[in-house]
Amino acid sequence: MSGIEFGLLAFVFLLVLLALRVHIAVAMLITGITGYVSMVGWMPLLAYLKNAAFARYSVYDLAVVPLFLLMGQFALRGGLSKGLFDAANAFVGHWRGGIAMGAVGACAGFGAICGSSLATAATMGQVALPELRRHGYAPGLATGALSAGGTLGVLIPPSVVLVIYAILTEQNIARLFLAALVPGILAALGYMLTIMIYVRLNPAAGPAGPRVPWAGRLRALLRIWHVLVIFVIVIGGIYAGIFTPTEAAAVGAVATGIVALLAGGLRRGGWLACIYGTAQSTAMIFLVLLGADVLNVFLALTQLPTELAAWVTGSGLPPLAVLFSIFAMLVVLGCIMDSLSMILLMVPIFFPVVMGLDLFGLGDTEKAIWFGIMMLMLVEIGLITPPVGMNVYIINSLAGDIPMSTTFRGVVPFLISDAIRILLLVFVPSISLFLVRLFG
Repeated sequence: MSGIEFGLLAFVFLLVLLALRVHIAVAMLITGITGYVSMVGWMPLLAYLKNAAFARYSVYDLAVVPLFLLMGQFALRGGLSKGLFDAANAFVGHWRGGIAMGAVGACAGFGAICGSSLATAATMGQVALPELRRHGYAPGLATGALSAGGTLGVLIPPSVVLVIYAILTEQNIARLFLAALVPGILAALGYMLTIMIYVRLNPAAGPAGPRVPWAGRLRALLRIWHVLVIFVIVIGGIYAGIFTPTEAAAVGAVATGIVALLAGGLRRGGWLACIYGTAQSTAMIFLVLLGADVLNVFLALTQLPTELAAWVTGSGLPPLAVLFSIFAMLVVLGCIMDSLSMILLMVPIFFPVVMGLDLFGLGDTEKAIWFGIMMLMLVEIGLITPPVGMNVYIINSLAGDIPMSTTFRGVVPFLISDAIRILLLVFVPSISLFLVRLFG
């Protein structure tokens, strides 16, 4: 059996383990260790493992991960989600479908300080879903909008997943955050436009809420001033050259912690809950990183990524045909895997392939940044794609009496919006690269 065949067989074995509900980190470790030992034996594996964990975890850029996670934990405890929803709803809630649009806008704002799609969906669902139901919104529109809005938790920087992608591909974290900003805003606006069209076709699905006077709108804005300040300090500080991304994450964590403390969210064990939550998430991510490293070393031995890239380059297939084939695989796999696992598993395989393609005359650095944004959006689409969209399950569990089929039908218009945005960013890559070229 050739190395390529062995690598493909191992990949199938990995998918079988995932189908059996084995944790992604354990599945990658089992596959990587088994394959490595089968090819070169135990002693080379032990020689690699004795330094593997230290080599991975001593990377300075990884310090940004627990800091952004801690920032998200403080945001959850600080009651920021309610203030964001109230502020967005104050401005657009009196439109038909406006409360759902406000929920999407609040998801975007919360994502800017949380960095987790699942946490954004769960938190905003608890805040917005009762209001949507109280105002008589159609169940499919209410749950569909919140499921889709939750994906903005990772699309709007700062994003832990983008940090991991940057480390894997040796790209600049600040440039990736900059490149994600416009696509993230486009995603939020696209979802709002989708709601607007939805209620235009079915007016009863999203009745208008009460109009809030300008004095009330200003008060609602004042209640979230700290969110705006934190975002400006963290993101603005990075691009002004005041902070490195890691320093910005530390400043953001401290600022969000102060907000949570003043809001009373750190009382009665809240502080320890934030620390434990951050530690658990960090441990999970770091274990997945180690599993990915072991698997990637094995795949390097099989020469699968290199040979696959060489085959694609010499196949004569149009670059766009290859690109859309990769995109289709990412969407399908995104239905059964979380975004971080997808990035860790697929980047070593697909990144060399994409870097070998001639795409719109992009240079290597711009192509790597652009592909990172595209990959991020595609794996997030998997969170709302049937049959296993994690955001859909989270929102549906909060809704209680709404059938799962209703929620999945509700996300279809938002998936259409996602598809249009993907096509736009594929054929006009300067949309995501504009700010990088301007400030990078």
